[in-house]
Amino acid sequence: MTPTLILRNCTLDHARLDIAIEGDTIIAIAPHLEMTAPTEIDISGQLVSPPFVESHIHLDSALTVGQPRHNQSGTLFEGIEIWRDRKQTLTTDDVKHRAIAALKLMASQGTLFVRSHVDVSEPNLTALEGLLEVRDLVKGWITLQIVAFPQDGIYSNPKNGSPKNDELIEEAIILGADAVGGIPHYELTREDGVRSVHRIFELAEKYNRLIDIHCDEIDDDQSRFLEVVSACALQTGLQEKVTASHTTAFGSYNDAYALKLMGFLKRSGINFIANPLINITLQGRTDTYPKRRGLTRVKELWQAGLNVSLGHDCIQDPWYGLGTGNMLDVISMAVHLCQMTGLEEMDACYDMATTHGARTLNLQDSYGIAVGKPANLIVLDSSDKYDAIRRRPTVSHVISRGQVLVETASPQVKWQRDVD
Repeated sequence: MTPTLILRNCTLDHARLDIAIEGDTIIAIAPHLEMTAPTEIDISGQLVSPPFVESHIHLDSALTVGQPRHNQSGTLFEGIEIWRDRKQTLTTDDVKHRAIAALKLMASQGTLFVRSHVDVSEPNLTALEGLLEVRDLVKGWITLQIVAFPQDGIYSNPKNGSPKNDELIEEAIILGADAVGGIPHYELTREDGVRSVHRIFELAEKYNRLIDIHCDEIDDDQSRFLEVVSACALQTGLQEKVTASHTTAFGSYNDAYALKLMGFLKRSGINFIANPLINITLQGRTDTYPKRRGLTRVKELWQAGLNVSLGHDCIQDPWYGLGTGNMLDVISMAVHLCQMTGLEEMDACYDMATTHGARTLNLQDSYGIAVGKPANLIVLDSSDKYDAIRRRPTVSHVISRGQVLVETASPQVKWQRDVD
């Protein structure tokens, strides 16, 4: 074995280790490797971590805040209306330019695995075409999964004289989308919402795709499509290939129903994605006081052994005008909103943006820091996960496919005069 890159003096799993990489593969991890390499980097005890995983983002709408207008109410539904206007002017180049800019922003801060939903409610499928091209363009440095997402619903917005949304979502899958999405709570009736979930599973089975559904993203405690998703996952055996995103209504269910549902969820073993920045922003808008936090039961799902991961959902778009693409911001918000401030709980929140996210994206075999794994890792200017969450430090090195992709110097504070 002849390493091409060695990282010296890394803090990994609370130990000081060297990591040797040959090509795009980790070939050795030990306290003091005797081998040498053309490139060696002294990590000086900084934390080495698997890359961040962005489990839920909408790259087709990223970086469009204020176009054509700002969301003044801050609600999900005004955001949908603004996006409906904005997407009429989409071009492939527009989508590609913004998506790559957003991915570079995220990668520079340690994210190397991304799942993006793309709106497939327009007959021209421009957004999908753009993101499919982006997926191919960036594959040398970042992994992008694409979910065919009917933003306007599968059955709630039939097109007179044009392909219906259930036809468009199937076309999107045929064209190359990695997963099937949906939004059952936005369908016209409960019956259509249930019907849409069954259609999603039908398409996933037909084309051997993953599933990721915007599920019960609403404050309504009567929005109960999660039980339908869970039942379909059990009945089809797809289980770990199924993800329920948002599930914010779960936070409003009465405890008796929530307890019963939790038992079903444990049986189904599906994945969950919480998006704490956007969930706390969009939900609870109609509440006076007390105001709900608008987040799913992250802590309880984690305590039950279910897989929970985290995402931004939005970066500077009609739903959320803020965001820098830094997953440490998402982790920090999760710690606070979910009241997961114990040391083990904070570590779990960090894992929700790394290893748990890889599990959601079904990437376990190709993810992680171990001999034989692809050499994707990041270096944070911190001592451990707790320190990283507390300070949100600079990601000093991003290693992608065995090569240094990004280096960022930590800011230096210089006092200009003596103070007591």
